[in-house]
Amino acid sequence: MNFDFQAVMLLLLIVSGVIWALDHWKWAPQRRDAEKAAKASAKLDEAKLAELLREPTYVEYAKSFFPIILIVFVLRSFLVEPFRIPSGSMMPTLLVGDFILVNKFTYGVRLPVAGTKILDMGEPERGDVVVFRYPKDPSLDYIKRVIGVPGDRIGYFNKTIYINGKPVAQEEIGSYVGIGSGLMSTGASHRLERLDGVDHDILISTAQRAREGEFVVPEGEYFVMGDNRDNSNDSRFWGTVPEDHLVGKAFMIWMNWDSSAGGVTWDRIGAGIQ
Repeated sequence: MNFDFQAVMLLLLIVSGVIWALDHWKWAPQRRDAEKAAKASAKLDEAKLAELLREPTYVEYAKSFFPIILIVFVLRSFLVEPFRIPSGSMMPTLLVGDFILVNKFTYGVRLPVAGTKILDMGEPERGDVVVFRYPKDPSLDYIKRVIGVPGDRIGYFNKTIYINGKPVAQEEIGSYVGIGSGLMSTGASHRLERLDGVDHDILISTAQRAREGEFVVPEGEYFVMGDNRDNSNDSRFWGTVPEDHLVGKAFMIWMNWDSSAGGVTWDRIGAGIQ
């Protein structure tokens, strides 16, 4: 079961906000009235009077956490959201254990939880690394690179991408040497791919049979692939990504933790995502 952090944050925000509002408009005035009545009767000492005015613990927590929850909720819902890379499908661009930041408003502002777009800000371009809700199971978040935009005819033959009949250029870099959880990709062909002005690294397993074919990208949808071409579950297998499934554009690695590589990989911290 996938943990819906945004939905939980919204629930906590509502609960803490309601408690704060009830205390402000109802419970606090009741406490003050009780204090006045006690003073008038002169039956309680100062300690007892202070006890009457004391806020319940749950109210104190609600008032303390509401502003924090609100800030985090707004940041994650409309500006920037963190994700962790769990697999090697985007190697060598992204490694297992990378913690990345995703720009939530690049492709438009959406309502939290519902995901309905309320403000259009732009559309994905070829070469963008995007996070999206997996079309076969929207509770799961995937990350891939946009290869085809609406109307494109995408072909994949002999380890090469063809866009509207034209091959995407590749340049051999050498043999890849993996580390940590990526050791299994050691020996793959490390190449530079030039996709519409976006130069990025890819991995090719020359001895492994690839899923080939030609695909036409429907309107309002996007064809995506992993940079680890022969170890990626992507549009070649399950189809295109609808625009309303987009979460945002990945732009930075803020941390990397891979226990198989000994913990933190310091040189990846703060690296941009190309």
